[in-house]
Parts: sequence; C-alpha cells; structure tokens
Amino acid sequence: MTGSATSCRFADYFAVGGIDTDSGLEPDELSAAKLRENFEQSPLRRTFKSKVLAHYPQNVEWNPFDQDAVNMLCMPKGLSFRTQAENRDPQFHSFIITREDGSRTYGFVLTFYEEVTCKQICSAMQTLYQMHNVEQCSSIYASSSCSMDSLASSLDEGDTTSLAKLQRYNSYDINRDTLYVSKCICLISPLPFMQASRKCLTQLYKAVASQKPPPLPLESYIHNILYEVPLPPPGRSLKFSGVCGPVVCQRPGLNELPLFDFPLREALELLGLENLVQLFTCVLLEMQILLYSQDYQRLMTVAEGITTLLFPFQWQHVYVPILPASLLHFLDAPVPYLMGLQSKEPNDRSKLELPQEANLCFVDIDNHFIELPEDFPQFPNKLEFIQEISEVLLQFGIPPEGNLHCSESATQLKNLVLDDLANDKKNGNLTSETINMYQFLEGNETLARLRALAKRTGVTVDKVEISRPVAAERVKDTKWQCPEEDVLDYRLNVQLREVFANRFTRMFADYEAFVIQPAQDMESWLTNREQMQNFDKASFLCDQPEPSLPFLSHFIETQMFATFIDNKIMSLWEEKDPLLRVFDSRIEKLRMYNVRIPTLRTSNYQKCTVLKEAAQAIEQRLVKIDHTAIHPHLLDMKIGQGKYEQGFFPKLQSDVLASGPTNNNRWANRSATAQRRKDRLRQHSEHLGLDNDLKEKYIQEARSFGKSLRQPKLSDLSPAVIAQTNWKFVEGLLKECRMKTKRMLVEKMGHEAVELGHGEANITGLEENTLIASLCDLLERIWSHGLQVKQGKSALWSHLLHFQEKCTRISQGNYFMKRVRENNNDNNNRITCVTLLFRHAQNMSEIKTDVGRARAWIRLSLEKKVLSQHLKQLMFNHSLIKKLYKRYAFLRCEEEKEQFLYHLLSLNAVDYFCFTSVFTTIMIPYRAVIIPIKKLSNSITTSNPWICVSGELGDTGVMQILKNILEMAFECQNLGKLTTVQIGHDNAGFLAKWLVDCVMVRNEITGHTYKFPCGRWLGKGVDDGSLERILVGELLTPVVEEDLSKQSRTPPQQRSPTTARRLSVTSLAGKPNSGQIQEAIGESINNIVKHFHKPEKERGSLTVLLCGENGLVSALEHVFHHSFKSARLFQKNVFIWDFIEKAVLYFETTEEDEELREDLLQLKASWRTFCQYVNAINSAPRNIGKDGKLQLLLCLGARDHLLAQWFPLLSECPVTSRMYEEGALLRDHMMVNSVIRVLQTLQEFNITLEASLVKGIEL
Repeated sequence: MTGSATSCRFADYFAVGGIDTDSGLEPDELSAAKLRENFEQSPLRRTFKSKVLAHYPQNVEWNPFDQDAVNMLCMPKGLSFRTQAENRDPQFHSFIITREDGSRTYGFVLTFYEEVTCKQICSAMQTLYQMHNVEQCSSIYASSSCSMDSLASSLDEGDTTSLAKLQRYNSYDINRDTLYVSKCICLISPLPFMQASRKCLTQLYKAVASQKPPPLPLESYIHNILYEVPLPPPGRSLKFSGVCGPVVCQRPGLNELPLFDFPLREALELLGLENLVQLFTCVLLEMQILLYSQDYQRLMTVAEGITTLLFPFQWQHVYVPILPASLLHFLDAPVPYLMGLQSKEPNDRSKLELPQEANLCFVDIDNHFIELPEDFPQFPNKLEFIQEISEVLLQFGIPPEGNLHCSESATQLKNLVLDDLANDKKNGNLTSETINMYQFLEGNETLARLRALAKRTGVTVDKVEISRPVAAERVKDTKWQCPEEDVLDYRLNVQLREVFANRFTRMFADYEAFVIQPAQDMESWLTNREQMQNFDKASFLCDQPEPSLPFLSHFIETQMFATFIDNKIMSLWEEKDPLLRVFDSRIEKLRMYNVRIPTLRTSNYQKCTVLKEAAQAIEQRLVKIDHTAIHPHLLDMKIGQGKYEQGFFPKLQSDVLASGPTNNNRWANRSATAQRRKDRLRQHSEHLGLDNDLKEKYIQEARSFGKSLRQPKLSDLSPAVIAQTNWKFVEGLLKECRMKTKRMLVEKMGHEAVELGHGEANITGLEENTLIASLCDLLERIWSHGLQVKQGKSALWSHLLHFQEKCTRISQGNYFMKRVRENNNDNNNRITCVTLLFRHAQNMSEIKTDVGRARAWIRLSLEKKVLSQHLKQLMFNHSLIKKLYKRYAFLRCEEEKEQFLYHLLSLNAVDYFCFTSVFTTIMIPYRAVIIPIKKLSNSITTSNPWICVSGELGDTGVMQILKNILEMAFECQNLGKLTTVQIGHDNAGFLAKWLVDCVMVRNEITGHTYKFPCGRWLGKGVDDGSLERILVGELLTPVVEEDLSKQSRTPPQQRSPTTARRLSVTSLAGKPNSGQIQEAIGESINNIVKHFHKPEKERGSLTVLLCGENGLVSALEHVFHHSFKSARLFQKNVFIWDFIEKAVLYFETTEEDEELREDLLQLKASWRTFCQYVNAINSAPRNIGKDGKLQLLLCLGARDHLLAQWFPLLSECPVTSRMYEEGALLRDHMMVNSVIRVLQTLQEFNITLEASLVKGIEL
C-alpha cells in the first residue's frame, strides 16, 4: 500500500476484523510458538486466529488492500476472549504498513468486545476448559492448594467475595458465564490523521453500544467517510460529520513541517525529556531501537513521535512500530531497526530474551526506563537543548521529567529551568510558583486515577481549580472549531518540532558548500553512486565546534544522512524532495535575516525564534474551517437493510459501500479530471518508444538498489519468504562489510586515494575511530544473527568464551589428541594467538562489560593485522558453529564467510593504532633489546647502562640495566606510539666504551616493534665523547612473532641519523651539493607546515619531523657540514660544535668592545640570545656529545623561532671564513638569505619539543 498522490480521499478502506464463525476457534500456532505459550495457560489466555471479515471497497487502484498485513496489525496477538467478570473497555491503536520501497499507509483501529452468540464457539471454549482441567488436575491439587491457602489467609475474613472472584478469574462455564470476543473496526488512510480517525471510529462504536439507534444506518456514515470526505489540501482545514458530532482535521502547508497528528505531550510524559533526547540521539545514529509497552498506541505514539523529530532526515531502515506476535523472529535482524513489542505484564523485562543487545537501545515505556548502548556520543549542546525544550513544556504546564517525579537529575533540571523562567518573564513566562502548582496538581497521577475511577462509577467530582498555564489561557480566550485540548496538543507539537528542527538548521546551515556535485548525467551517477563520495566529510568536520565532533562524525556516516545528500544531488535533475525543499527554505530565511554563514556555525547556542509564528499558522486553520464535507445521508438501500441491534456491530451491506457517488462530489470530479489527464499523459508516454521505458526501469532499479532491506514483508509468512528475508539479511551484511572495509582503506591510504579520485588525503583520528566503532557494531550484528541461545549482551564475546573453553578442553585432552595437535602445529599456533589476545582483553580491569571486552579484542586484532585470521579460526570451527547457530545464520553460509574474511583481510594493507590510542591508561608489558656492533667493540660494557623509553603518551623514566644483560622486560602505563629512546652509561670500569648498533623495543600486547638506530659510540675519548644519546625510532613492518634478536643478525641497514649524515658529508662520493641541501631544507619545512595543518589530535610526533632521518635538524646539519674543514692530518676531528663554541667566544669578546660599528650594534641582542642558548646547553647536567648538543641547539632554535636570526650571525662571523672553505653554503650570502626565507615560514607555528630532548635545559 502506498499513500500515493493519486488518492484524494480521507480514507481508502473501512475494514472489520474478528472471529470467523464458519472456521470456528483456530489456534494461532505460529504466534503461540513465538510467545512461548503452552497448554498450561487458560484457554481464555491462548492465541486464536483472527480474520478480516469484510473490507470496503474491495480494492482501489492506487492502494491495493493487503489483507494479511491489515489482519496482523489490527489484532497483533490474534483474538482475545473475555467473560462478563473482566474489563471490556474499547481500545484504540494505530499502525503503519511500510512497503519494501519505503512508502507507507496508515491504519486506525478501535477494538471492542462483542458477545459470542454462536453456540459452537461457546461449546468449543467449554470443551477446551474441560480438557485443560483434566490435564492440570493433579498438578493443581498438589501445588495450587498451598498457594490458594496462603492467598486466602492473607485476605481479610470479610473478603470472601474477592476470593470467589479470583477463583473464577480465567475460568469459563457455559451455563454461568457470558463469553465475549474481540472485534475491531479499522480505517486505512493515505495520511496519518490520527485524531480525526480516532473520533470517527469512537463515534461509530458509541452508535452501536448506545441504547438508541443512530439517526442514519451505519452504512451512511461509512460511505460518507470513504467517498465524500476528501483529504484537506495542504495548508487547509476540513470539517466532516461523524455519528455523534463534527470532526475537524488540518493539514500543514507546503512550507511548514510535515503532517504529524500524534501527541508529543504523551511521549514526553511517558519517557521524560532527558530519556526522549537520548532515544532521539540513538535513532539519529541508527542503532537498533526496541520499544516495549503493554499498550499498542503508546508504541505507535513514541515511534512516530521520535521519527517526526528527525526532520529533515528520515529513518531509512526496518520500521515496525507494532511487531505482531507471529513476527518476533524479526528481532533477529542484523540491521538497524525501530520496532515496538507488546509486553504481557508490567514488569516482564527479565523474561524477554533478545537476540542481540550490544548496540540495542531498549525503551520500557510503561516503566519510564531506557537502556542505552555503551559509549555512544551525546547530542551537541545537550544541556542547552534540554533547557530550551523545558521552557516550551512549562509554558504548557508539562513537567520536563514527565512521570519520573523521583528522578534527582530531573528535579535539578526542573529547578534550573524554573529559576531561569522566573528571572526572564519575556513572552509571558509564568512565575515558578504558578508552574509548580499546575504541575503538582494537574500532573498528579493519584488525582488522575481518582478522576478516572469516579468517571467509571458515575460519580460527579467538582473540577479542581488550579492556575492554568499561559498556553491554556491563550487557547481559552479563542473560539475554536475543535476541543481546546486538541488545540493545545497541536500547538505543543509544532513548537517542540520547531525546536528540534532549529537544531539541524543551525547545525547544517552551510551543508551545501560541502556537497560534491557530480560531473556526469543522472543515469551515470545512479549507476556509480555507491563508488562516489558525495559529501566532503573531512572539510565539514574541520569547520564544526570541537564538542560537536564525536556526534557529527558518527552521524554523517549514517544512511539517513547519505540519503539526504543523495536527495540534494537528485534535485539537480528532478523535483526537490519535499522535506529537503522545506529545510533549504529555512536556511535561506536565516540568511535573509542578516545572518552570515560563519555565525550559523558558532558554538554559542541559538534558540528557535519562530515558535509563535509556527503556532499561528495552525491556529488560523482551527479558528476558521476552509472546507466542510458533505453530510452523511440516506443511501439507496433496500427495505430491511441496516438493521440495528445494540452491542453488535452489524454486517454491512457491501453493495452500497462498494463504490462512491458518480456526480455529486466536486472532489470526485476534480479527481476524475486529474485521472483523465494522467491517462492521456500515460498514453502519450507509451508512444515514445520502448527504449525510454527500459531506461526508466533501469534508473528506478538503480535508485532503489540497497533499499530492499529497509522493510521486510509482513503479509507472507511462508517458509520460502522467511528464508528469502534471511538471505537478504546475509547479503546485506556482506555488502555492508565490503563498503565499510573499502571506506576504511580509502580514508587510510591518504595521497594514493586522492590520486585515484577518492577525495580527501587525510583521515582524522575521530573519523578513524568512528569507522572502527562502526566495524565493531557490524561484527556484533553478524555474530548475533541466527543465535540458538543468547548468552550475554555480546554475541562475539560469548563465542570467544566458548572457543576458549573448547581449546582448554583440547589442551587437557588425551594422548591421541596431543599427537593430532603435534601434526598440526601451524593451526595450533594460530589458535593459541586467538586465545592469547582473548586473555589480554579479558584481563583489562578498566573494561567492565562483555561488549567493551569484545571491542577491545577487535581493536587489538586489527592493530596486530590478524583480525581476518582470528575470525577465520572462530568461523571455521564447524562443530562449535553448528552448536551455537541456526542453519540460516550468516556464520553458517560458507561462501559468504569466505568473501567476508577476504574483505577484512584487505585491512592488513594499512597500519592502525586503534587499540593503543584508545586504551591509554592500561598497563602494558614491553621488552627492550640493546644490539651492539660486536665486530668493532665489546658486546658488553663494564659501566652501568641505563635506558629511558618515551612515547606520545609519556615515558618510563630512567631504568637501570643489569650489567652484562642486553635485554630487559618492563611494564608501565601505555606509552602510545614510541618516539625516542635515551640510552647512556656512567663510563665506569675498564671496558666503558660501547658501540651500539640500535635499540629494539617491542609492545608485548600489540606486537609493535620499534627500531631506534644509533651506530655511535658511548664513552669518553671516543667519537664525540657522548655518554648519552637520544635515538629517534621507526616502526618496523610486522613480522611473524619471533625472538627480537633474530631481526638484527644481519648488519644494520640504517645507522644513527647523525652518523649517516657525517659519513655522507665527509666522504667524497656522498657529498651533497648546495642545490640538494636547499631542496632537503624545503622538504623538511614543508612536512612541518603540513603537520600543523592537520587536526591537533592527528598530528603525531613532531620529533620525527625535527630529528628523524629526513627531518629539519638533518637538513640544517648538511648546511653546517658543507665545505667544513673537519678532517685534519695527524689531528683530532673537528666537530660543528667546536665551530659554534668559537663563534660564541667571538661574539662575547666583540660585545665587550665599546667602539662597535653601528651595523654590529643592532646585532647585539641576537648575539646575546645565541650565546645564552649555547652556554645553557654546555652547562646542562647531561653527558650528551658534541653532535647531540648541535641537535639540541637547532631544536631549541626552531621552537623559539630564532634560527632565522642565528644564520646571518654565523654567516657574517669571522670564524666562519677560517673554518669553512670558500665555496661553503655559510659563506654564500644569497644561499643563506634563501635558507632564512624558508625558515621564516615556521614563525606562525607553536613548536613543542618532547621532554626527552630538552631535559635538564633551563631557558
């Protein structure tokens, strides 16, 4: 069914549902099995099949009647039986039928009880009771006597009548009791006019229940609502006549928020404001949402209420607000969904077994309780947002905490808002005293129950006089065409929706600037849409306030946001989507009112300013009715038709309800004219040729691709259809895996991806974390699909527990099993690795839940590049899989599993630090190995060595190494990515000189191994005399886990950066020319500039860019080494630091000369600064050598933006001409000026040096 534009009638169908006396009592075995009913239940409480007894008309072209779906949703749990001793009040509920293409039809149902007059049905119920009593006789005699005795003793002696009623409850005696069965009347409509439909059905029921017959036969009223009441045009109101009085409805205009006719007031009272906002956030992030209530209409009100607040976005996934009992297997769907489930009892949550809960938001509506998923981001400006909504609610006398009067946080929120309103009395805000009086009297549950009791017993109670809220006072002073309560609900609805819509208008005010417009035509774009990036996410996030990023980075990855952007692009070729048109017009209005785009993105909270204007539009339609429909009238019925019988809904005359009038309805004429016009257009288009038809069909298929998973079919429950639905779920999971892994790879690949046309080069840490969290969610849904028995909230962690238990049993098995294991060592090692990571995650005391442990295990496996390998071990343990999963489960689809693992394997191509960067406070074991160059020195030293390992998150401090030991293990808080190692010794003993090749440090949990090249001596009187060196590390490519020493048995390929530079400069073959040196400086400066243009959290280590192999220090040292007279025959080598010290001596001596030239006087400040830095380094209590001191001087100069001042000083210094050859860079003024200009580009950046570099330096 679809609410097509072709329909111009208020209602398409009227249907009657109930028991089919010809079929008799038919147990609904499917529903009973899903609800786990058994024959111990009273026959009155069992499930029996209902049926659509009649519907009028038989069919309409634009909205085919779906009998199975209507029957299932009118009576989701089948027929209900009652006796005269039980409550038989009529109940109203609405429902939605959502087709696979996303189109909707709305149903409105009034269920009441009708006396069973069929003797066969009564006899069948009596027989069922007799069988039930025989089967239960022995157990009842043994057990229930005790319980009845205890129950009787607990009652007062005079309460024997209550006991007798209790004993008769759930029983039926054909001679004593009157049997009633549920029956329903239903309207099927293209638009959700809930209030009007409710009044119409209620009046029909009252006409049947009344002692007096209605003025006209019921057929007249039903014919009127079906054929003579039109849909009101947009922006208009309509009045039509029911059985007992007029019914009014109104429809928003094209530039207003879409039609919504359910009371948001009720949703807020049921959940409370804070819970509603949390639920709203979960829906925006497309989590699995399960609503839970005994009342079908409550399920519908909350579901429709929360989805209407999404404007301009729309829920894109499975949407079943009322889940029939026979469709409970839908809860196993491994996709985002929003479903509503009826509870049997007020507090039966503990009995409810859900297939998956890792990403589930569970909403217990009746108990005002919500269970949220772990670690989901909060809505931006949540507190200010809640306060703004609270102010609107209090204008209508509704407490923000709803019925949660005992909530401490709700009370604080209320007091905050009341104080704020009392201090700000603009717009007629109430004082806090008045609001409190109204809240605690009008909203009092006890008072409401007393009123309801008095009403049922016929007692008249004087109305309690209380102060009315401002909104009620305004409504009271106007003459309305509908009840005041309805007007208040309409006003509250539109004002709350405007507050929510305003948030998105401000949040996405400039979204158009980031839409990537396609270069091809619509057909090509639709064909390649999934491969295209349509929105510049990275740039958009860069422009957002920092606190909003966690939410926005998740939200822009959702299907609803992707569809919103798709609709924007489609508007280039087609008519703009209605929601998008309204949203864009609101953004334009903001700009018209002198609001510039930069202020739209301000982090300051901006309230909605159109509340009064939005309410006025509705009020105008409710004061003056635009259209009045034709009144019900006598139909051309035969004498004797339309007979009235009190308490029984009559069998309607199908001949008079089969079709509408042909000539006396202007709306019908208008519809017929429009239909003829459309027929002519259709005939014309048919003559355009088959090619256009095929093209359009192709485009439509492309447009609907991927939407088949949004809504499973309700009307067909055959095994084949259920199997097909499950197969779609499996295909959807595989497709989702392919898309997610591809996105992760494209974002991580950087420049290569840009060259291939995939968009931005860099991915922020926030984006990466979002994508990985999304992958974790996907894995949880895959492992939850088709579970035999759910154990714990995380299906993946439960599987790992079973796998670990099985491995433990095998390891303790018999001799034969041990021999089998010996013959399969490779597989054994992989299994051991899986369980090792499992134990790491299990032992993390910081994580308290199974969901958190499962996510830690996924992140750790991904970082170690073994996720695909480990999941393969789980998925291909066939005996365990068969034990845990049903046949249709994803994990039992062999071909799909292989493809799934193949997609995950592609993630091994990139490096992730998703475990290291997230779990920053855990203790991690490390292992360090010092590798000396044995050919040129001793492998051990007699001195006392020490080491200090530093990372992005901290350092270990100085750790002493035992003598004659080259390897040490230590444990400390997570250091993050490792950056530097400081190594040194105290120069004690005879063999103090030590030539170190490199230091290797390994993270024992993640397996990351870092190599810190050295290639230099440690010791006095050798090399540059250093007793301490700072080594910059590099991450090695992951290898098969083995001893670290095996990785360094071959000669090292890379020396310490300083040594490598010295060797290349002083050797004739490797001497770089001035052009190459300038190019190296420019490249290193460019890398630093790019570093600072990244988001702060993604900048990584600046130490590598400064002191690494191709860093700034390396490039500048080449400048100093160029044509330097370092090698002296029969003399010690001269170091650059020797030149620096002589220059300092010259500056200090010259500064004391009182007769300085004017040009030198201007340089005095720079001289002093340079000398101060060099002397501070020389006087530091560190034993770093001359090359280490030069590195430190250059780093400090870069940090304090002094390098551009120091180079001209050294270039003009007379010492330079003595220690450098004539062609040296430092003696070439043009080259020096070029270097200075490049260095000046660093002036705007705040360079922070790692603590290991500047330790002991006081400046």
